[in-house]
Amino acid sequence: MANLFDPITIGDVTLENRIVMAAMTRNRSPEAVPNELNVEYYRQRATAGLIISEATAITEQAQGFSDVPGLYTDEAIAGWRQVTGAVHEGGGKIFCQLWHVGRISHKSLQPFGDPPVAPSAIQAKAKTFVVYPDGTGDFVETSMPRALKPFEISEIINDYRKAARNAMAAGFDGVEIYAGNGYLIDQFLRSGSNQRTDLYGGPIENRARFLFDIVGAVSREIGSGRTAVLLSPVTPSNDVHDDAPQGLFNYIASQLSAYDLAYVHVIEGATGGERSFSQGGRPFDYDEMRQTYYRTDGTGAWMVNNGYDRNQAIEALEKERADLIGFGRAFIANPDYVRRLRINASLNPLNQRTLYGGGAEGYIDYPFLGG
Repeated sequence: MANLFDPITIGDVTLENRIVMAAMTRNRSPEAVPNELNVEYYRQRATAGLIISEATAITEQAQGFSDVPGLYTDEAIAGWRQVTGAVHEGGGKIFCQLWHVGRISHKSLQPFGDPPVAPSAIQAKAKTFVVYPDGTGDFVETSMPRALKPFEISEIINDYRKAARNAMAAGFDGVEIYAGNGYLIDQFLRSGSNQRTDLYGGPIENRARFLFDIVGAVSREIGSGRTAVLLSPVTPSNDVHDDAPQGLFNYIASQLSAYDLAYVHVIEGATGGERSFSQGGRPFDYDEMRQTYYRTDGTGAWMVNNGYDRNQAIEALEKERADLIGFGRAFIANPDYVRRLRINASLNPLNQRTLYGGGAEGYIDYPFLGG
């Protein structure tokens, strides 16, 4: 029976424990380049068995929020190399979350002020974060997107491949393909945002094709044992929905089993909200999805995420519903969260005002136990 502090090997990577710091956007990388603040932030949290980097744009077109990091320039690769070095010095492992926001962007963040891209020209009822020239920032409505042309889809798949290669050059231990929370890959998956009539639209098999093309390209580039996928089957984040998510994500699980991934990361329910939230005609059965993955010979670890506390995490491992537990905001306010979990210590309060953008305050100044 596994516990939170047992080591585990996922693909080609061995972790010291099963506690994962999930990706969290903090908007503190101007010009899309990681800096010394980012280095210290990740260094402080290196006791996590695995850190998943904040979502990292694979190209300039993939950007949807101000001051988030990229992985498409030499400067960004060099900046990330400082981050990964700090994590490794602290005994941790770190995967890079590869991100393309699709329609969740604003034209001011796009090359030449162009519209964002999406599977279909459907505007999301969502907002994104923009930093103004005077340094202040605010959430603004996303811009109307345009539908991707078939040749552009192939180019984006290749962009993921190149970003994975850049992640290895930056010293990451692997990559997590961000296929959830209403961003580009998820927009292709969901019937509510994909109205295409070509090979990437219509039936489930077509809507999932973009994801599998990306997984295949990335796995061939860096190895399947350093490749992972994040999915959020029923979250309404960024205005996505599907009328039959169980069939869609069971199919995805059955096909992902062929890739020998490091892990599959599943956000349960509404991201940042209730795990009981569902879409479609019946409550979503995550155990059915997991069993589908393993029944079709999937070998990757299974990670669950969304509001897990210490007791819930212990129970999920004891009942073999998961191999890894992803934790989010608890790691923001508690850089020594692993130690606090181990001894069941109280947690620092979270400063909501400093979650997005800013400097050291609310980023690298949270106290450690005994500090």
